[in-house]
Amino acid sequence: MLTPERQQKIIDLVLQNEIVKLQELVDITGASESTIRRDLSQLEEENKLKRVHGGAAKLHQKGEEPSILEKSSKNLDAKMKIARAAAQLVKDGDCIFLDAGTTTYQMIPFLEGKRITVVTNGFAHIQALMDKGIPTYIVGGFMKNKTGAIIGRKATESLEAYNFDKAFIGANGVHLNSGYTTPDPEEAAVKSLAMKLSQEAYVLADETKINEVTFAKVGSLHEATIITNTVDAELLHEFEARTSMMVVESK
Repeated sequence: MLTPERQQKIIDLVLQNEIVKLQELVDITGASESTIRRDLSQLEEENKLKRVHGGAAKLHQKGEEPSILEKSSKNLDAKMKIARAAAQLVKDGDCIFLDAGTTTYQMIPFLEGKRITVVTNGFAHIQALMDKGIPTYIVGGFMKNKTGAIIGRKATESLEAYNFDKAFIGANGVHLNSGYTTPDPEEAAVKSLAMKLSQEAYVLADETKINEVTFAKVGSLHEATIITNTVDAELLHEFEARTSMMVVESK
């Protein structure tokens, strides 16, 4: 099978099945594993698909954004493990920014008992932080119904009043070349500013976000440490060449 024919076969299989395992591609094309890996790397560079742990997956639409209800039940085990690892980085005395999002929300139970101050733009986070007795400041601005994020010019203006020890940010896409992205430019602006106002920034992203690209850029890879649950070994090496990465295995 010639290279163009083989690569088109790979693209077709990914489009049909959403996710295809590396071994399936080897079996269907008759090519070696190393050849398929090279194909996947090339096709990823061409934005035809994304590599995932053990195979390849379909890229999602750049402006597609699930609601907070849709996101809250997806990959919950991975999100909780990422959240636990992130919360362990928070020390007594820290002032932290907790971004709106379902993975950052999962950090809250693990923050109980810590002597910290939190600033958040997550509407859903407020009651949970209050229930845990955590001193919390709320960013002002426009509340986006779909995600519960407080965004807009007023949000960025009020955020500028703070400086953080650590910022914990959610992202819809974490990509080697495109960096951290999210579908909404106004939400991206809040995330980006929080990262800049923090001594240490962390992006919390489960494996489904790795090598995805969405519409609005939040920041470049080197601007934050990535906390995720699992990454293909080859891809992990490429990410670690550009930024620090914490991998919390979800198994």
